[in-house]
Amino acid sequence: MRAAATPAPPRPAAPSVRQVTGWLTRHPDRLTDEDRTGRQALLTRSPALATTCRLVRDFAEIMVGRRGHKVQEWIARARRDGAPALRSFAAGLLRDLDAVTAGLTMAYSSGPVEGHVNRIKMLKRQMYGRANFDLLRKRVVHYV
Repeated sequence: MRAAATPAPPRPAAPSVRQVTGWLTRHPDRLTDEDRTGRQALLTRSPALATTCRLVRDFAEIMVGRRGHKVQEWIARARRDGAPALRSFAAGLLRDLDAVTAGLTMAYSSGPVEGHVNRIKMLKRQMYGRANFDLLRKRVVHYV
């Protein structure tokens, strides 16, 4: 009897968390056809995930388009419809809404300054306990 029975075809493997995160956070134009199909199947199976995906895309558009004036509307939708992680993120944005709005609106960025601070901290960690402040200063000034 066992030899006569045909085995059921193997089910496709479930997508990994990393794959799903990539499907939700990447721009839809940058997805392959296979990824697009998997994403669509996942979103049709889970309305909550579809809502989360929509909120993530909307926030990405606010960031890329520098539309800081729309962030309050997005926070209200995220607090009303979003998953717990998005509600927590929205609550964090509300704590310093003026700074968030300015950061999402203005073209100015503290990125270069943060890069220099990161570089100096790296040099300091490399030299911990090895030399005094004079050598650290020389490395910071002459580091390429």
